[in-house]
Order: sequence, then structure tokens, then C-alpha cells
Amino acid sequence: MGLARALWQVFLAWGLVLGTTQAAPVAVAVASNFAAPMKRLAPDFEQRTGHTLAVSLGATGQFAAQIRHGAPFAVLLAADAQTPRALEAEGWAVAGSRVTYARGQLVLWQREAAGPPLNEARLRRGDFKRLALANPKLAPYGAAAMEVLQALQLTDKLGPLLVEGINSTQAYQFVHSGNAELGFIALSQVWEDGRLREGAIWRIPENLYRPILQDAVLLRSGQTHPGARAWLQYLQSEPARAIMRAYGYTH
Repeated sequence: MGLARALWQVFLAWGLVLGTTQAAPVAVAVASNFAAPMKRLAPDFEQRTGHTLAVSLGATGQFAAQIRHGAPFAVLLAADAQTPRALEAEGWAVAGSRVTYARGQLVLWQREAAGPPLNEARLRRGDFKRLALANPKLAPYGAAAMEVLQALQLTDKLGPLLVEGINSTQAYQFVHSGNAELGFIALSQVWEDGRLREGAIWRIPENLYRPILQDAVLLRSGQTHPGARAWLQYLQSEPARAIMRAYGYTH
């Protein structure tokens, strides 16, 4: 009896391990500005927990629309706090699950490291043909860029030069491809391990735009998935925060 019970406990424990490792991946919708740290966060999480992630990158506004139409995402990592709050209020997200996982920084970026310095004076001169930004209606970083232009009273002057991407990634691509000389993007898109990877930036003073608090929330579709809750807990851990700091995010 004792041996049989011991063997049963071993088999049960092994079954629980298999159940964890073979569970369906956690479907995570992630704001595009957070793509770079996700490349390091996802494998670290998977190694630590045994859960796997299925990551989709895009604009926060687009994800919100998809979630409201029944998209089976388990967790949303938004580029703002307002969208997760609204989804929670509407019943699409689990009440009390919302957490701020990062605070983002807006920068003005150019691909070339040399050339005129990037600063407010350069923006006021307007000596460029195209200025890229994410769609302000869909992407919080685009909305923050418009707040900067409004605060500097440059909306009318620079409005004809604006080129809108769907999200921050597309705004970055416009500049990287040469279709725009300058672009408003997230610092994390060009910053890694405490240094600038390419080009030149102007860190936009944070008094020119509202704080970009990025919230994550457990969605209704993921409330029974243990990996979804584990992912939210992991985002608040020191190993995860250390990775985020390497890309310029604060908390």
C-alpha cells in the first residue's frame, strides 16, 4: 500500500509537470514599442516557468478593437493605462488584475549619428521634409508626440510634414528606410544595455507630454490559464524589470 501510494504520487507529480509544459501557449497582445525587450523577456519567462508565450505585436488601439470583437488573447500589454482600464470597466478584462509594468520615454530620432544636433531648436526650424509618428488615434506614443507638438505650438507649422504609421514600429521603419528624416518613437526601439544602438536622439522633456504609463491586464479569455497569471507576476519581478531597464524603461 505504501509503495503503491508513493508511486501514485510520483505519477501525479509528473502529470502536473507535463500538464504545465504541454498547456496551450499564453496568447499575449503586446504594444509594438515593447518588441525589443520581449525578445529577452519571453525566453526568460519560459525557462523559469515552463509556460510558453504566443506573442502578437501591434498598436494598442487595434488590439482593443480586436479584444472587443472576441479575439482570444489572454493578456494585453498596452502602451498606455487608459485602454486596459476601459477593458476592465467593460468586462473584457478581469477586475483587479491590471498592473503598470513599465513607464516609457518618447524620443525624437534620426538614423544618422552625424549632422545637426537633435533638440527643440531643430524641431522649430523645420529643416526636414518628413516627420514620422505613430497614429495618435491608435498608439499612445503617437498621441504623446501630438501633445509635444501642441505644447511647443508647432502643430500648424509641422502638420503638413507628418507621416503617420500604424504604430511606433512603423514610425521607426519610416525613418530607418529614409522615407522620413526624423521620427517620434519609443526610446526602447533604439536603446539597449544602456546605450544608443543607432542614430541620434533627443529625449523629449517629460513635461511636454503626459507620462506614458504602460499597463498590463489579464483578459477574460485568459482568466483560467495559469500561464497568463504567471506571466503577469513575472513582469513585476526583478529579473523582468532588469531587462526592461536595459531598454530604457523605468517603473
